[in-house]
Amino acid sequence: MKKLNWKLIIILVVFALVRPVMSMLGISEAIGKPVASIGATIIISFVWIIAVVRARESQPVLTLMLVGIGYAVLAIIISGIFSPILLGQLQGPLTNMFAFVSVFVTNAIWGLIAGVIASVFVKGETTK
Repeated sequence: MKKLNWKLIIILVVFALVRPVMSMLGISEAIGKPVASIGATIIISFVWIIAVVRARESQPVLTLMLVGIGYAVLAIIISGIFSPILLGQLQGPLTNMFAFVSVFVTNAIWGLIAGVIASVFVKGETTK
């Protein structure tokens, strides 16, 4: 079993923060909330998959699941810091245990699905 590429994991986690930043800057509202969120998720997923395939990660599923969990951690921290500043009170997952757990589960599943897709392409690259 090879080591995980923690540098790649951290870069992909930070890249995914484009999603909450778009929301904080009002870009998501300007584009339209569901379209912006779904579009950002699709683009982020493509970048994650392409990065893992190009890096020929030996464990793409675990790598991207950890990226999803890392993103959940940073998204919760950002929400905890900025919701009181932008909205005047603490809102988001830190105020609701169900939402807190849901953020982790949802993003771990997101990373898992992206990892499974990436693994198909990584395997295809290694058989060439």
